[in-house]
Amino acid sequence: MKTIIHTSSAPAPIGPYSQAVKAGSMLFVSGQICIDAETGELVNQDINAETSQVMHNISQLLKEAGYQFSDIVKTTIFLSDMAHFAAVNTVYSTFFTSDFPARETVAVSGLPKNVNVEISVTAYKS
Repeated sequence: MKTIIHTSSAPAPIGPYSQAVKAGSMLFVSGQICIDAETGELVNQDINAETSQVMHNISQLLKEAGYQFSDIVKTTIFLSDMAHFAAVNTVYSTFFTSDFPARETVAVSGLPKNVNVEISVTAYKS
């Protein structure tokens, strides 16, 4: 069974996709960028602010679906430049305390709205 997850507490999709999809015990959260759901504006003063907003958006989708950060089993981080790796990692690490999810981080040639970071996650709970 597939359930579409939607909340006004996270940015609306900017294309033909869902914010998140629950399939059985799995939750697939689409890539989040630094859009503030209340204002529709980018929170991109610096890479720390961008990453914090991305993680906030992910938290809102997890909450809407009844999951939490400890349920995340896999993350994918897309960066505009690997020079941002350390800063993103510092902010990201504040959301996980142990039993860290699997992860890959890649640099790409471009991201939506010319942001510097996009993160998607997969969560599981029994």
